Amino acid sequence: MPGAAGRRAGCRAIPVKALKLEEEHSVSVNPREAFILELQDFLMEITQKDGVCGYESGIAAVIESAFSPFVDSARKDNLGNLIFFKRGKREDAPRVLLAAHMDEIGLIITRVEEGGFLRFTSLGGFDVRVLPGQEVTVYGSETVHGVVGFKPPHLIREEKKGKVVKMEELFIDTGLPEKELRDVVLPGAIAALKRDFITLQHRCRAGKAMDDRAGVAVLWQCIRELHNIHHEANVYLVATVQEEVGVRGAVVAAFGLSPDVGIAVDVCHGDIPGAQEHEVSSLGKGPAITSGPNIHPRIAERLLATASDYNLPYQKDFSPGPTGTDARAIQVSLEGIPTGLLSVPLRYMHTTVELVDMDDIKAAGRLLAYFVTGLDSDFMETLKCS
Repeated sequence: MPGAAGRRAGCRAIPVKALKLEEEHSVSVNPREAFILELQDFLMEITQKDGVCGYESGIAAVIESAFSPFVDSARKDNLGNLIFFKRGKREDAPRVLLAAHMDEIGLIITRVEEGGFLRFTSLGGFDVRVLPGQEVTVYGSETVHGVVGFKPPHLIREEKKGKVVKMEELFIDTGLPEKELRDVVLPGAIAALKRDFITLQHRCRAGKAMDDRAGVAVLWQCIRELHNIHHEANVYLVATVQEEVGVRGAVVAAFGLSPDVGIAVDVCHGDIPGAQEHEVSSLGKGPAITSGPNIHPRIAERLLATASDYNLPYQKDFSPGPTGTDARAIQVSLEGIPTGLLSVPLRYMHTTVELVDMDDIKAAGRLLAYFVTGLDSDFMETLKCS
């Protein structure tokens, strides 16, 4: 990282597991590498912590602990959004909202069946094709581990073989007898899919809940950058709730904070075989900056210009309508808020092996920080005449 000498003031010590990772690959830990290793370790920590839509308190505690050393205050609103405030150098400076959702898609139990099986439906948009064979954690009066089961192909009628499985044909098997299961799990209990953080080649990492814990990691990278940079703007970093079930947290946060500018940070589809070029962004080539009617044109232009000025990698993205992100809610809050969208390319969205490149997260965090430092009264005036 240009200008970064030694470990930055206020940063946590490099975790032992991160150091071990470097030792395994025989790479020396220089200051630049240490900074991204801390980012990787933070991403690992928050993706392995459960926080299903509407039940984000556990993951919120982890995020609050990591952000607190770099901000002036932290609080929760009535819906559960986690709001951090970093004071700028001028009280009358622009108020900027940086939002990334911390909730993840999950399951909710609908009934306990004879024999000790749990039926369920989804909280958020799960692709049912990926559910059979997954390991889950069920949060009843006690925490119970289980697996998602399905009738094996040997027992399926010939006319149904090869067809896509339906949600109602799946069940969770905990191994508990029906009577014992009913004592600890009732309809309405939630379940989260379980997956260890996966280290792949180069800077690629995979796991569950990268959508949108990768965005939360971008905010963490941003606030670490801002920790040592002069900025006039007053910055609100918000880990929003319930994005996956209707961008509800962003609605409340934007209304409550009344920012002058809002930037949503989320993920977009990464490049995969068979996808059309205009539908995806490449991993490892920087975050995607969106243009379209959901985005204020001056915000998109400034993000693009900032990336160019600081020689940061970036890609262009286009959305013809409301994006499926917190930007959709921020833009139409109050009397309208100038809004931008910055996205981390991600493969295999809404699975337990969502895959990102750490360099994209790092670049997105730096871009956000430099964007914030450039917010002044002259730029704010341009937002009124788009």
